[in-house]
Amino acid sequence: MPDIPPPGIPSPGIPPPGFPSPDISKPNTVVRVLRLLASLKLTLVLIIMLLIGILIIYYTRTRFVWALAIPFIGFAINLTATVLTNPVFRRQMALLVFHLALISIALLIAIDWLTYLKGQIELVEGETFSGQTLSEESGPLHRRKLNNLQLTNESFTINYIIADGQLRRADTSNQVEWVAPDGRSGRSIIGNQEPLLLGGYRFYTTNNKGFAPIFRWRLNGADTDKIGAVHLPSFPIQLLQQKNEWTPPGSTMPVWILLQIEEEIFFPDKPSNLRVPDKHTVVVRLNAPQGDNDQRWELKPGDSVRLPDGVLTYQELRKWMGYEVSYNFTLPWLLTASVLAVLSMGWHFWRKFAARPWNPNSGESKLGES
Repeated sequence: MPDIPPPGIPSPGIPPPGFPSPDISKPNTVVRVLRLLASLKLTLVLIIMLLIGILIIYYTRTRFVWALAIPFIGFAINLTATVLTNPVFRRQMALLVFHLALISIALLIAIDWLTYLKGQIELVEGETFSGQTLSEESGPLHRRKLNNLQLTNESFTINYIIADGQLRRADTSNQVEWVAPDGRSGRSIIGNQEPLLLGGYRFYTTNNKGFAPIFRWRLNGADTDKIGAVHLPSFPIQLLQQKNEWTPPGSTMPVWILLQIEEEIFFPDKPSNLRVPDKHTVVVRLNAPQGDNDQRWELKPGDSVRLPDGVLTYQELRKWMGYEVSYNFTLPWLLTASVLAVLSMGWHFWRKFAARPWNPNSGESKLGES
């Protein structure tokens, strides 16, 4: 016989009289919030925010990283809520993996914008980089560690070929010496496509390179000389503009520097390489080239000139190389997440369209059938 509860005691699972029955159709607060975050209306708002952010960055030419970071963080939250509230992902593993990869991509893009660094530097052959850049931009969460690196431009070779009647750059081979933050040191050959990975930063050579006269400067009354390099405009793209203005350390009067190349560096009928010309003259002018009272000197290596603030000696001509330094630690993770997204989506469609028999049990004999 079934157990009958004593009078006055309700059966298990049956609420007592007057007690409200639970409404299972009403989700709790957490579920309602998740469904709100997973809504397509929020997705549309995030897409509009992303488009606005792109337009802001494009037309203002600024790196307002939050304009893109916030929409991508929102996409990650939106996709996560979708995965948690939609039961189809618990039944189809391929779709679950694909959406998890999309969440990772959205988060990684946001992190990349918040932590990136991009800068430009120029180093004369023999010069060591110690953390100072010509131009630099970075995300608000980037922890700058360039001052802990040492990179020396030892020498470089750039080969040129004649193609379709024009001088074209072939390849760049730059030998550098480096010291990592942990004390490791070594030498590497880098180029426009072969970077040096140092302390999480990537160093590439660029198409920006040229010549740099090296001067020794003795200020009036000083006991020691100072060595300086004047970077001339990029060569050979600005072949006829090899000039620059420079103010020696401690001086109040700028000087105008002009390089006159007196020989052919590139040959029209055979491959060539960028080299320091043996025959050249450095022209030094005071007060820049304007008026008839300008003072002008033509200097060969070793020549000196007396200026109002001191003595300037031209030592030699070297080459300088422009580098691009970048920090993007999310790149390998982005690649992994992207490959995973492609593979999981391929897995999903393969299972969806794979050939299956209409009746898998049609070929099996039934029990009791003779």
